[in-house]
Amino acid sequence: MTTKPNARAAAGSVDRRALRDGVYDAVLEMLLDGTTPPGSSLSIDSLARELGVSPTPVREALVQMEHTGLVSRTALKGYRVAPPLGPEQMAELLDARTMLELAAVERAVPHTESFLPDLKIAHAEHVLSAHRVRRRQQQHGQPPKGYADLREYFNADWEFHLVIIRAARNRFLLQMAESLSAHVHRLRQSADLGVYDLDQAVAEHAEIIAAFESGDDLAPVEAMRSHLAGVAERSLEQA
Repeated sequence: MTTKPNARAAAGSVDRRALRDGVYDAVLEMLLDGTTPPGSSLSIDSLARELGVSPTPVREALVQMEHTGLVSRTALKGYRVAPPLGPEQMAELLDARTMLELAAVERAVPHTESFLPDLKIAHAEHVLSAHRVRRRQQQHGQPPKGYADLREYFNADWEFHLVIIRAARNRFLLQMAESLSAHVHRLRQSADLGVYDLDQAVAEHAEIIAAFESGDDLAPVEAMRSHLAGVAERSLEQA
């Protein structure tokens, strides 16, 4: 059977988009693991060679990333990793996150019974990853430096929040949360929190679980509000 020209074009478009998305994910990983710290230059040709692709998907991925604010482009100079978030940007990001997550908690409350086991599992993973960071800290005599050393802990922390956001059963809230996730990690880098709020975050997550278990529909919202207020206070203190 002969493939129609428009079908071939559509298939080519999908393949190109998949390649661009793969490059986007690879570059994002570099930004978050400390490989390319804030202010670093991003060469399209160098990235293409490193990733084994042509410059075109790299260029497309960086254009897409520019819209998120993670990279910036200067005429005649190319792309650079965006500088650390300033206090004003941090405050705006924390405000946006609070609005989104409180709305998600409100919508998740009626479904508590169905997602509470997953939330407890996510919390257990968070506690375990926190223990590993503490052990690493004790072995080295100081907090581990860089996002790579803390990635497991950060991912476990964020997964706890995502369980609740998914339980809100609103695809657009989830999409907005996922679009914020890279910025949340950048906030941690900018604030240089490291492990300084580790114990507080674990304890506050436990309080959120207890609030969901209480049967009081308002308690989870207040517990999340208190947790995010603590995150904001600690972040801005370290900025």
